[in-house]
Amino acid sequence: MPMWFLYGISGALNLVLFRIVKYRKEVVLKNLTNSFPEKSEQEKQAIAKKFFKHLSELIAESIKVFSISSESAQARMVLTNPEIFNQFYEQGRSVLMVGGHYGNWEMFAVAIDNQIKHQTYAVYTPIKNKFLDEKMRSSRGKFGLKMISKKEAKPLFESLDTIEEPVAMILATDQSPGDPKKAYWMEFLNQDTGVIFGTEKYSKAHNMPVLYGEMTKVKRGHYTLTFEVLFDQPASEAYGKVTEGHTKRLEQTIQKCPELWLWSHKRWKKTRPENANVPR
Repeated sequence: MPMWFLYGISGALNLVLFRIVKYRKEVVLKNLTNSFPEKSEQEKQAIAKKFFKHLSELIAESIKVFSISSESAQARMVLTNPEIFNQFYEQGRSVLMVGGHYGNWEMFAVAIDNQIKHQTYAVYTPIKNKFLDEKMRSSRGKFGLKMISKKEAKPLFESLDTIEEPVAMILATDQSPGDPKKAYWMEFLNQDTGVIFGTEKYSKAHNMPVLYGEMTKVKRGHYTLTFEVLFDQPASEAYGKVTEGHTKRLEQTIQKCPELWLWSHKRWKKTRPENANVPR
């Protein structure tokens, strides 16, 4: 289906699901209120309206990902500085790419592998429905990205020294932690937040450079992605610094253009346990 047709559907979806049914509107406004206490009610309503419009367009673009060509994906998700990866590839170093559910992560999944020299892997949480899980894996991985479950992540990281070609591991860092006792707790968007510790754990264990990707929406269906090195030698960093570094960097991105983040997610449903942030 052409994009103009899918965007027509997204417009109708925005009207029905988000304005009439008001899908998760209370969750969105609660998250915005807690994250931006300095903003007026009018400002928060304006962000929510822009968010639901973006979300409806994101759904349309995600449907298109199932049939999109590699050329079209790369034209819609442009990596502005692939040379930042080249320096590590030539050194034979694997890297960690971090970011959040911001912009269009589905388009990123099908566009990134052909724009850098590293073999890309994405760590994800499997969907319980096996049919949908397989569809998602095949869609995201059709142009080279390899999808691995959380259970497969540890063995892959441990085998990095035996892999001839450097890899680029992709981790989404803004999900609610499965076990709050294993999370790193800090302030994020004005709230006490448990952050998944995997990025710091793996980057320090294997001294993998941590690269943060900032996505910008140029226009509907078109994005740019610019990476920066947050930590070149993470193994030498103090406990918690890597986690706080990439989390605060994501916070800056969200504050710059908040409507592109996934506000309908119940991000803050877990609470800080006792003895949090004890070095492991």
